[in-house]
Amino acid sequence: MKFFVDTAEIDAIAELNDLGMVDGVTTNPSLIKKSGRDIIEVTKEICDLVDGPVSAEVTATDAETMIAEGRKLVEIAENIAVKVPLTWDGLKACKVLSDDGNMVNVTLCFSANQALLAAKAGANFISPFIGRLDDINLDGMELIEDIRTIYDNYGFETEILAASIRTVNHVLDSARIGADVITAPPAVIKSMVNHPLTDKGLDAFLADIKDAGIKIL
Repeated sequence: MKFFVDTAEIDAIAELNDLGMVDGVTTNPSLIKKSGRDIIEVTKEICDLVDGPVSAEVTATDAETMIAEGRKLVEIAENIAVKVPLTWDGLKACKVLSDDGNMVNVTLCFSANQALLAAKAGANFISPFIGRLDDINLDGMELIEDIRTIYDNYGFETEILAASIRTVNHVLDSARIGADVITAPPAVIKSMVNHPLTDKGLDAFLADIKDAGIKIL
């Protein structure tokens, strides 16, 4: 499974990237705005830092302007994936941009039918939003399962990018089902290392070596 980091914080991306935990990055204008910096500047810095796809989102809602914005975004770096919304205009933009040879991430997916349309339009990535479905008492993991089944049935190469990841259980369930990618905030990825029995075992180990007076250096 690939790990994308859902942030525009350069330091957080660099820390995880140094550990080999970053296969790509997802950003959006709101995330970058929080940094108080220019969107193009921050996106370029992220692209220089990581080797994998960096999703940069269009701000327009009509196909013609989305296409124009997408073409401007891909000039930033070769590893830009243009992020477009799963609307009819977004699918039009996806088709044109993907036919141009650009990576496209179709976002705001909430149904398997939508995911099927995105794959037909040539999307490289489909981003079903797990957490937002959970928020309205629907099972986001059922959507991942449905998309996985459909894509496998017909050999679609579009990668399932599980988004709106809120918990480590979302990561685990996505991996079990076979999502190709998850994108999560740095805090969620880092919290995957935590387990109370690991902490308890380490405390016991440290107590034992202290009592025995063991030192390596």
